[in-house]
Parts: sequence; C-alpha cells; structure tokens
Amino acid sequence: MSSKILETKNLSKYFLDPIKFKVLKEINMSIDHGEFVSIVGKSGCGKSTLLYLLSTMDTSYEGQLYLNNKLITGKSDTELAQIRNEQIGFVFQFHYLLNEYNVLKNVMLPGMKLGKYSEEEIEHHAMEHLRTLDMQEQALKMPNQLSGGQKQRVAIARALINKPLIIMGDEPTGNLDKKNSDMVFDIFQQLTQDLKQTLLIVTHDPDFAEKTNRIITMQDGKII
Repeated sequence: MSSKILETKNLSKYFLDPIKFKVLKEINMSIDHGEFVSIVGKSGCGKSTLLYLLSTMDTSYEGQLYLNNKLITGKSDTELAQIRNEQIGFVFQFHYLLNEYNVLKNVMLPGMKLGKYSEEEIEHHAMEHLRTLDMQEQALKMPNQLSGGQKQRVAIARALINKPLIIMGDEPTGNLDKKNSDMVFDIFQQLTQDLKQTLLIVTHDPDFAEKTNRIITMQDGKII
C-alpha cells in the first residue's frame, strides 16, 4: 500500500481575466503520510492558488489530483464537500472562528456537520484536542475573549476534530508575532511526531519553512 496521502499529475491552472494566463504549470508533486511539508515562494508565484486546488475548493484546472490514492478530479461538488469535511483540516492566516459560539462549540462544528459521531463523542474529542493544545481552560470562553495565538490554537483543534488525512495551512502564522509563530510551529511538529499527522503549509516565513521536513519552492507557477 502506497503511503502517499496527496499526489498531483500535470496540474495546471489558467486565469481568464483580463486575458488567458497560465498561473500554474504542470505541477507534479506528492506528500507522504506523516510528512510536514512547507510551500514557499515570492508573492504571486502561485502558492495559495495551488493550495486551493489541492484542497478541492477550486476545481477548474487541468491534470489530476489524488487524495489517499483515489482520483478526486471530476467528482461532484457534494462529493468534494464530503471529502473536504472528512479528510482535510484547514488552518488559515485568519482563524475564522464564529463569534456567536464558544471555543468548544467552534471546535465541534465540523464534527457536527460530518455527523459520524454522537454530540457527546464529538464534545469529548474536542476537549481532548483543546487539552493537547493547552486550551481546555478556555473552552467556554467566546472567541473575542482570546488572544491571537489562542484563537489560532482553537483553529488547529477545529482542523483536527474529524481526524483528517492531511491538514493544510495558508500562512497560519502570518498574523502572529514570533513567540506565537514558534508556538504554532511546535504544535504542528508535535502533531506530526505524536499523531503522525500529515501537514502541508504555505508560508512566507523562512524560519518556519526551514524547520519543516521538506520545502517545496515555487517560482512563476512552477515547482523549482
């Protein structure tokens, strides 16, 4: 059995406005189970565009995308929404916590949406993740009562709730100071070591990238 979690074959992407422009050019890459990989490159090189394709949120591309050795290209929006919720965890630059729910409920939401476990089980898993991230004391607080670093820890707990195959991050430390950036990195590293969690992180931070298992460098829509 192959240990590849994610693979692309000749992935290309065009923007059509104002003229047809090839923004990603024949991307061939793969990520193995338990790898902690960063994608780096100058602004506009296609890093975030690539992440949106890999995350199945953008389906207008040429080439093929495989998740866990299954071809994802060509699946319906409903099937892709299910795959995203069940198999991919997301951590963005902005945490996107819902202000009307407390921390615990924010972490539980993707699990409730998936509907695989009872509410009690999801709450138990959510508390376990908050405990791992040293956020259990904040479980009943509202997002506006948390610091930036704490919000990002809650976002990581939320990304873990459905036991995803891979966690994808788009500049997850981009909004944080050095101390909190280091803390988020340490959490990611711990997830890889303890849970064999696979991580793919787009970052502008060379210090962050330097410490990951592997760096994928992009330039002008290509992997170099």
